[in-house]
Amino acid sequence: MVGWSATAALTAYAQRRPSVAAIAWLVAALGVTVGLSAAVIGVLFDFGELTFRLLHIGVSLIGPLFVAWGAFEYAVRSPNGRFTVRLFMSALTIVPLVVLSVDRISGRFDAAFPPLGEHYDLIPRALVNGAQGFAALLLVLVFVAVLRRGTRGPGTNDLAVLGLLVLTVLLSVVVGRAGLGAFGPLLMLGAVSSLWGAGALAARPRRDPYDDDDYDDDYDDEYDDELDDEPQEQPVRRKRRNADPYDDLYGDAPTAPPAKLRGVITIYTLGEGQGDGFDQLANAVVAEVAKREPDTLLFAAHTVPSAPLQRIVYAIYRDELAQEEHERQPHTMEFTRLLSRHVVATNVIELSLSGAAANDGLAAMLMPR
Repeated sequence: MVGWSATAALTAYAQRRPSVAAIAWLVAALGVTVGLSAAVIGVLFDFGELTFRLLHIGVSLIGPLFVAWGAFEYAVRSPNGRFTVRLFMSALTIVPLVVLSVDRISGRFDAAFPPLGEHYDLIPRALVNGAQGFAALLLVLVFVAVLRRGTRGPGTNDLAVLGLLVLTVLLSVVVGRAGLGAFGPLLMLGAVSSLWGAGALAARPRRDPYDDDDYDDDYDDEYDDELDDEPQEQPVRRKRRNADPYDDLYGDAPTAPPAKLRGVITIYTLGEGQGDGFDQLANAVVAEVAKREPDTLLFAAHTVPSAPLQRIVYAIYRDELAQEEHERQPHTMEFTRLLSRHVVATNVIELSLSGAAANDGLAAMLMPR
């Protein structure tokens, strides 16, 4: 029951903040829960081949592998790294899944959780060991990435999420390898609860300790309503980390060289007849960015006259931290959540500014404050 409750909760988290990480954790929860459901039958009526296979496909393979993959997608931003891991995930999921489903099983069962190694032969054991080793490698890489980012931004929440995910993988692997009799269900209760907690923490918007913008917005389920016309309080610009302490006294005091600007071009391909709906969403989020994100220097949505079903959103951020702040804003997450109604394909191009020339009035024309 805890497993199915966690799966339902992770489904809600994935809908609220859709991402590859959330989907990976949902698959992990579903795999573990199906395995535990089969184990209930095995405990009541003694395990058989089917219940044994379902238990270890969920607990020993799908659970640890997809939990670690979700952690990697959550914490690591490198497109090349993500692409490489996804290739390995395909191989390490499909091949072991087929082998564990059809390979010969030996030995006799009873009502206790059966260890994987006592009934599977060498090949399925080796494949599961490889998948679990890959999961451990992903968690180490994630731990390094979170620690490195923690020196430049908010890492406390990420470390808590990672700790719960590591506990989930550890408990699942221990139960799959040792069985542990009556302690097996208790340890899996801890594993499912840890995954549930990690999903809840990851779905919660993260705040930057350097950000003085403290506002709460209660978004309706329908974001495409028109924005309230009442005047909004101007956002407080966060103090830059490299700011000179004399800036508060002397407005013209020299400052350290600014961080390198970041840019992102996002190309959306819309479904038939979805142009008006997408434009309404885009206009709403552009207005929110202009009001609430002083470090998003430019955020513009474009139509493409030669391609009516394409839209291009171009953003320039003061630095990497400003880009992360934009991605955590409630209006950005709500925009992302509602995109699936209108968009059939998305292509993201990340840029690092090497040089530029612009008219002084460009920002005022595109984004009036």
